[in-house]
Amino acid sequence: MNRKKIILNLFKKAYLIRTTEELIIKHYDNNEMKTPMHMSMGEEAIMAGVCTALGKNSQTFGTYRSHGLYLAVTEETDKFFAEMYGKVTGVLKGKSGSMHLLSPSDGLLGISAVVGSTIPLAVGAAFANIYLKKKQITTVFFGDGAVDEGVFWESLNIACSKGLPVLFVCEDNGYAVHTPLSARRGYKSLTNIVKQYSCSVFETDSTDAEQIYKLSLEAINSIQKKHRPAFLHLKYYRYLEHVGVHEDFHAGYRTKLEFMEWQKKDPVKLLRNKLKDVKVKDMDIIELEERINKQVEESLQKAKKAPFPDPSELLKNTFYEQTA
Repeated sequence: MNRKKIILNLFKKAYLIRTTEELIIKHYDNNEMKTPMHMSMGEEAIMAGVCTALGKNSQTFGTYRSHGLYLAVTEETDKFFAEMYGKVTGVLKGKSGSMHLLSPSDGLLGISAVVGSTIPLAVGAAFANIYLKKKQITTVFFGDGAVDEGVFWESLNIACSKGLPVLFVCEDNGYAVHTPLSARRGYKSLTNIVKQYSCSVFETDSTDAEQIYKLSLEAINSIQKKHRPAFLHLKYYRYLEHVGVHEDFHAGYRTKLEFMEWQKKDPVKLLRNKLKDVKVKDMDIIELEERINKQVEESLQKAKKAPFPDPSELLKNTFYEQTA
């Protein structure tokens, strides 16, 4: 894939994420989307860059800030919006909401609202791939707050001791909900600790999706050649409140100035400028944006018109149904 196609693919994913969430913001206060929202604005470069590098033959797990991962992997919005509205045409027929999206046919195997809970699942999937002799890499995305959970270190340890093909992706926005790193960690450098394990470590604070794409390729190549896990430490800034669709700079735990410094290197704007660098015409950029805008708007309207699931669906496809 040449650089022009890579930049186009990165922009398409990032712009789809941004546009989808802008539409959620526009309609959320109508109180028709009956699900909490953990928005991805500010981290689009991570999802676009890593998922483009992974390609199609991969397995992914994520956390409750799930929109970016789902959209980057699937690039579909019909089932996505239907799930936001709790409709039967949704990803899980309206039962998952925003925090439990998945798409097994695209390799997205699980997203959970419980902090850190998909990390051991990813390690288990990677072990299964080794056992079944499948040449797949399993990737798990999690926030920096999940690193404070014991299950992260246990999972990292077993993955390193067994040489499992796992890509750990830490999306570090510097806050666990409202708590900064300085108030919750008794050490200075996460990556210095992870380097003590049999694990390849890569890090950047760039919001440039192309740089993250290249770094992800390095991490993937390392897993394949060294037969051990890799750890990607990627920094970004969460534009909106921890849960919800609004800004929260009035809350006192962070400042508007902090946000404005990060917004100067907004990931979607950076990619749009890169399109011009690789000689994509302005008219073609506008046409691509309009096509995505239309896709997202049509998906939302379909979701609003779709039926709710029948009450008989409540316990179908659940652990309760299988064991009762």
